[in-house]
Amino acid sequence: SDDGKGIPPENLSKIFEPFFTTKRGQGGSGLGLHIVYNLVSQKLLGEVECKSKVGVGTKFIIKLPLQIDAKP
Repeated sequence: SDDGKGIPPENLSKIFEPFFTTKRGQGGSGLGLHIVYNLVSQKLLGEVECKSKVGVGTKFIIKLPLQIDAKP
């Protein structure tokens, strides 16, 4: 979590989408949070959630299973 600018509500629902960025043309590819989402949900079988309020900050909640069963 942080106490930064926060994420506007109109962007919050899009932050895990591939190529979503508010920094287009400034070096942002829009892949960072998409990669995080895929790693947590697919590889680690967990969940990632973001809560944010403009002017207050942002918090990411990552829930992971204690054990991942090995695939045959």
